Amino acid sequence: MRIVVIDGQGGGMGKSIIENIRKKYHDSEIIAVGTNSLATSAMLRAGASAGATGENAVIFNCGEADIIAGPVGICFANSMHGEISPAMASAISSSRAEKILIPMSKCHAHIIGIAERSFGSYIEEMMEKLESIMR
Repeated sequence: MRIVVIDGQGGGMGKSIIENIRKKYHDSEIIAVGTNSLATSAMLRAGASAGATGENAVIFNCGEADIIAGPVGICFANSMHGEISPAMASAISSSRAEKILIPMSKCHAHIIGIAERSFGSYIEEMMEKLESIMR
């Protein structure tokens, strides 16, 4: 399975996602795709198999992914302070990959039915969902 983790800003959320996936799935192919080099670097240090940066990297890797993980904002054009271009959001949302998205309030999207919880509890739930997909 090819898992593509997408993040922007400082890459902190992507870093945590990759660290948790790597602990459980040692041999998984995890591709870190950052909207900027700082995010990509943080995710590579967390244990990603490979990394790439920028709009074309997002578009290309979404087409190759089995699973895409990251903050929910990656699906919204111009979110994350403009780091997500319309082409990136389109590539992510139209990819045939399973998507595991972590809610965050900074993207101005409020998903009804999702309770505000700690980031750690979202990571735990993400790992449970990942396990059910990888079976």
